[in-house]
Amino acid sequence: MSSFAPKFWKPGSDAPGQAIKEERTTTTEEGGTTVVYNQNVSLSIEQQRQKLPVFKLRNHILYLVENYQTVVIVGETGCGKSTQIPQYLLEAGWGAEGHVIGVTQPRRVAAVTVATRVAEERGALLGDEVGYTIRFDDTSDPTRTRVKFLTDGMMIREIMEDPLLKKYSVVMLDEAHERTLNTDLIMGLLRKIQKKREDLRLIVTSATLNAEEMKDFFNTSSSENTNKDTAAILSVEGRNFPVDIHYTIDPVPDYLKATVDTITRIHHQEKEGDILAFLTGQDEVETVTRQLIDVAKECIRTQAAMKMKVLPMYGSLPASEQMKVFERCGRTTRKIVVATNIAETSITIPGIVYIVDCGFVKLKAYNPKSGVESLVTIPVSKSSAEQRAGRAGRVRAGKAYRLYTEEGYDGLESSTVPEMQRSDLAPVILQMKALGVSNIVRFNFLSPPPAQNMIRGLELLYALQALDDNGNLTSPLGLQMAEFPLTPMFSKMLLASGEFQCSEEAVIIAAMTQIQNVFITPMGEKSAANRAKRNFAVEEGDHVSLLNVFRAFIKYKKNSKWCKQNFLNYKGLCRAVEIQHQLQRLLKKFKVPLVSCQEDVCLIRRCITSGFFANAAYLHYTGVYRTVRDDHELHIHPTSVLTFTDPPKWVVFNDIVQTNKDYMRDISVIEPDWLCELAPHFYQFGTEREIAYKRAKRDEQGR
Repeated sequence: MSSFAPKFWKPGSDAPGQAIKEERTTTTEEGGTTVVYNQNVSLSIEQQRQKLPVFKLRNHILYLVENYQTVVIVGETGCGKSTQIPQYLLEAGWGAEGHVIGVTQPRRVAAVTVATRVAEERGALLGDEVGYTIRFDDTSDPTRTRVKFLTDGMMIREIMEDPLLKKYSVVMLDEAHERTLNTDLIMGLLRKIQKKREDLRLIVTSATLNAEEMKDFFNTSSSENTNKDTAAILSVEGRNFPVDIHYTIDPVPDYLKATVDTITRIHHQEKEGDILAFLTGQDEVETVTRQLIDVAKECIRTQAAMKMKVLPMYGSLPASEQMKVFERCGRTTRKIVVATNIAETSITIPGIVYIVDCGFVKLKAYNPKSGVESLVTIPVSKSSAEQRAGRAGRVRAGKAYRLYTEEGYDGLESSTVPEMQRSDLAPVILQMKALGVSNIVRFNFLSPPPAQNMIRGLELLYALQALDDNGNLTSPLGLQMAEFPLTPMFSKMLLASGEFQCSEEAVIIAAMTQIQNVFITPMGEKSAANRAKRNFAVEEGDHVSLLNVFRAFIKYKKNSKWCKQNFLNYKGLCRAVEIQHQLQRLLKKFKVPLVSCQEDVCLIRRCITSGFFANAAYLHYTGVYRTVRDDHELHIHPTSVLTFTDPPKWVVFNDIVQTNKDYMRDISVIEPDWLCELAPHFYQFGTEREIAYKRAKRDEQGR
């Protein structure tokens, strides 16, 4: 292990600079044997359920649901709220007479894993009595499913189809403290629905939540008499295994290296128990995973008593790969999961006893002035830090190693800024308009978004012709755009593709851009991977290159061996085929003809421009790109195929990724005249954008 490994201090022990006592002897720890998540595995399912802390409050929960419209349940991690409360409701008859109990989760992985566990406990096939619905994957049955787990985005789709949610008797918002964009929107919508449907029950659950704020938001009673309240709060205790918190004595200069060193030290010095490390993003997870695999190989070479099984965990990882972290290991193997904050809430990874917390998280942030929505790395909040540490106390007494000082922890924000206040609101506004919310300014948000974000979102939707001069949805374009499970720009591109005679190609491009990491770069094979990537790359940009990959995948009959030879993500491409079929069904529904432009790449690029004209950039004479819209400096992302060619003069892009610079991702080369031709309402003469357009043309000539 490196001699530069961070030194930790546990508050309450000898102060830093004196003897550092890291071990805490407890009967629980000393008596620890083989680490498994379900210590009651030998009991029947029913006996296991009765062992959970939430079981003691079963009747209390059912009483509150019967007598209050909204019940806020604050349950510590591990109390069983996610899996048990839906079953209590089902057993009490809330799923009778064709009614459905809906449970929302902020993440797809959580929706699948919790639904799978509940189906197992019910002794039912997944997709029958218990099912789940996530984007592009539905395992529920319209007639038989009584408990339905959904991502919060899919619940909004349900509200669009049935504004009063007539088939639902209870809606449970799980992990509400994450305060995602869709969760906040659902809360505002359910508040309106409850005024029309007094029989609809809402349960809001979380491990860390400002319960009083939530209760006040849903309480419709204006009387000071608490007996007339329509909302109530219930607190559930979790499994009370203590967790020792260790802080570094000094700030660490490189938290990736410190993570590897800390995990290595835990593996060599601590007794059995799996490790969960939190990092900010996929790149960091993969970097640390590779380094730990080298350590694991060394353990095998030296025939160490305990082997290491290293597994990554992040949102864009294929579902089958994500599920590997839930598998149990043998007595002589320690599982090490390196994850983003996807593992912070809701999902429970078996056997975790040690936590390594880097102290940072990557969150979406939107700048309404530049129109740039990017991922930025910021310190975690105190509530997130506590949630991460709590993952160590699910099996027995655990330990959490925080790669920051105690003073650093004291300086953290108490909670994370809700996503509603730091996001591009165009997709939200489009959904709200489709749901019949005409006056979005007066809509009741739990945390109202900034006015600038709202104005920018309205401006973009107006430019895409989804809204008319009065701010109402256009028909049929705006209404159809709202039904696509994609961003408004992609929706516009797909709906316009019939006019450009390239709808088949547009659907493939939309499907492929939903898959992260189509091209794979294994460690030590970067040159070979780049050569393979060049075989598909074209000078027109990333979108047409992705189209080439998809067509070749189909040509070679979806062969996994062919994908491996060409460094392509086989499971991702299979997923793209499924998404393609679903998007084709939507286009057929809207009577958009499915036609191909064959090899006319110009038509494809014009179609892309019709949706992404607002994301146009030109090559400035200084060698960087600048947006036509806001004169914001941008660069081509290193993974783009355009890094293989001379930089094009004019491009449109899907989104921006912010690291040390602002990078355009998924880029297509365009002709500047297309902007005024395809979006004259956006780039019209006499406006600031036309002046910017002329300036860009002048700069281009100056080069």
